[in-house]
Amino acid sequence: MLKKSFLFLLSVGAALFMSTTEFDISRYVNGEYSTASAFFVPVNLETRKTEKVTIPAEVIPEIPETEAAPAAVSLRDFENKSFEAELKAAILANPTWAKLYRNKKLSVGLVDLRDENNPRFATLNGKHMMYAASLPKIAVLAAAHDAIERGELKETSEIKADMRLMIAKSNNAATTRMIDRIGFEHIERTMRDPRHALYDPNFGGGLWVGKRYAAGGRRYPDPMKGISHAATTDQICRYFFLLANGRLVSQQSSEKMMSYLVDPELHHKFVNTLDRVAPRAKVYRKSGSWSVYHADCALVQDSERNYIMTALVEDPAGEQIIRELGEVMDKLAKG
Repeated sequence: MLKKSFLFLLSVGAALFMSTTEFDISRYVNGEYSTASAFFVPVNLETRKTEKVTIPAEVIPEIPETEAAPAAVSLRDFENKSFEAELKAAILANPTWAKLYRNKKLSVGLVDLRDENNPRFATLNGKHMMYAASLPKIAVLAAAHDAIERGELKETSEIKADMRLMIAKSNNAATTRMIDRIGFEHIERTMRDPRHALYDPNFGGGLWVGKRYAAGGRRYPDPMKGISHAATTDQICRYFFLLANGRLVSQQSSEKMMSYLVDPELHHKFVNTLDRVAPRAKVYRKSGSWSVYHADCALVQDSERNYIMTALVEDPAGEQIIRELGEVMDKLAKG
């Protein structure tokens, strides 16, 4: 009885306490119970546990891998040792040519293009850079078309006329006007362009124009040997290979450059020989001569022929030597 009385008095006292204070049991039980019902709360007054909400990670859709475009075919991938051996045997069979070759005063290159999927490429002294007189005007031609595509040079009728004179007749005044319009640095830019790499110190240099074809003006010689008008037969072959495949600057520019190189108006060196052995062949050509330095290159195409041949010679008789080389290389290229 006393126990019941004690509990009753305790309840009344608690009620009076809560009515006169700011005690709020709802703070402890998430507001689910009123003050009046506090005495009916279970002894364990724990708050309800909230469930942990897991936010799913963002699902990033997989992007299917696309097949990389095939790498552009490099002419050097088709260097043919057997073809090179044939070319070397032909050179060594002539005592004059053999001596020039051993003294690095003769360099030749030959590309048989009849099988477009498997051309044959050979050079002798191919990475030996030599003075090439007017032949490097082909570098000016490429740089001009590069500048036209970049919007740096306007392709006017005057420009077209100068490019034809520069290539077909090897006119020095027209070439100098083109060099002045483009600039040595931009010619170098095109030759070093990774798409072409027609001047590359890792492969002996290559095509370079660092002087106007005139008496005056500054020199901008190549950084390897200090040559103003330089070439290697390796890079000459690569130039014409890129051109024939529409990959020099662009397809459109390659076609336009071919139109300047076709049907040369100077009939000496290789062309003198081709007039006789392949009179109906289509010939795309550029040559050069100064003092004892002689150079020539031709892309030759007809029903029997599809090849590139080039020669650089340092000898007073270089013009005649190139005529004779042309006949030998024509036979080799036809197989």
